[in-house]
Amino acid sequence: MSNRGTIAAVLVAAVAGGALWLGSPSAAVAEDAKQAKAVEGAAAKKDIVDTAVGAGQFNTLVAAVKAAGLVDTLKGAGPFTVFAPTDEAFAKLPKGTVEELLKTENKEKLTQLLTYHVVPGKVLAKDVVELKAAKTVNGKEAKVMVDGGKVKIDDANVIKTDIETSNGVIHVIDAVIMPK
Repeated sequence: MSNRGTIAAVLVAAVAGGALWLGSPSAAVAEDAKQAKAVEGAAAKKDIVDTAVGAGQFNTLVAAVKAAGLVDTLKGAGPFTVFAPTDEAFAKLPKGTVEELLKTENKEKLTQLLTYHVVPGKVLAKDVVELKAAKTVNGKEAKVMVDGGKVKIDDANVIKTDIETSNGVIHVIDAVIMPK
């Protein structure tokens, strides 16, 4: 085979394999790095449950989600918006409340409480400030208020927003909100 034939065969193989880059070698390296970073970012984004576990400040919430049997749901496709109380928020509840809720016989009550913290869809902070209420997964509405740039959901302050996950978003709150 002549050199021209060899070059043509290599080009055909490269085009067929999607490896032909019509640009400078440094541009090809930059594009490869950009694609690798995008793939790495997508793979690194965890679902709501794994994000909460990894954060280290939602241990009580995670234990409650497990006790209520909601892990698979919150690992599902979603998207979901979770107003996530911190461990400190759960600690503000009257003594013994968390332990009582985690009992098997209180699973339904716990489920109602937890699903009151979840809104279907992905609602980012820029969207929350436009709301007066948010219909939760348990069917009840939580009141949303914006005062001086600070957002409250019922009686809880939103202290951190827009923690994006693979299946939704988490907004951190400083109190456990109770369905009416």
